[in-house]
Amino acid sequence: MLNLLRFREVADYSKHPDLAPSSPISGEEAYARYAAHAQPFLEEVGSEVLFRGKGGPYLIGPADGRWDLVLLVRHPSAQDFLSFASNKKYLAGIGHRTAALADSRLLPISQP
Repeated sequence: MLNLLRFREVADYSKHPDLAPSSPISGEEAYARYAAHAQPFLEEVGSEVLFRGKGGPYLIGPADGRWDLVLLVRHPSAQDFLSFASNKKYLAGIGHRTAALADSRLLPISQP
């Protein structure tokens, strides 16, 4: 799964006030909290982050487009991803991701 992520300047916890820190944090910091929360649930289904890299503006693409973080995550199967994504304990912390991101894309990919 290719993840393209754009962070908010300041994390927006308005939809998940129960997870909000005592003082404002950046979207990048909120995403780090999400990633730490999600990691054990990824491992539980056999998934792993294969690549994590800083993004930036496009070389070829919209002039105002950019991604702050690019992740490539290997999931053993679509069913394993769905199991991860529907885990109630995982979902309890997804508000950090929501607060962190101004925009994102998830692109399932597979080897031919």
